[in-house]
Amino acid sequence: MKMYILVRDDIPLGFAMVAVAHASLAGYLRFQDDPDTRTWLAGPFFKAVCKANAKEFENAKQVPDHVVLTESALDNREVAIVFRPRGEWPKMFKFLRLYKDAPPGLGSS
Repeated sequence: MKMYILVRDDIPLGFAMVAVAHASLAGYLRFQDDPDTRTWLAGPFFKAVCKANAKEFENAKQVPDHVVLTESALDNREVAIVFRPRGEWPKMFKFLRLYKDAPPGLGSS
């Protein structure tokens, strides 16, 4: 079981960090009563945070059971999308890039 959170790759890092925090909570709140979410919460509850370009982001919105997050400080732009935890994912998710940016001085992980 895994929860995916996609962040637009053109969002500044600070906003991306806030978007991921909000997405994690929004995903839990929206899907907390779903049987797959309950299984996921029983652990281990894996999450994958990925960068998505505009096309990938739009394509991902076709996958059911998601929440799109916007950022008011960016004129209500869509910044992230979180998906209900599940065991099987559409093939497109295998090609997404993990979010690996690190603060200055920490290097990449």
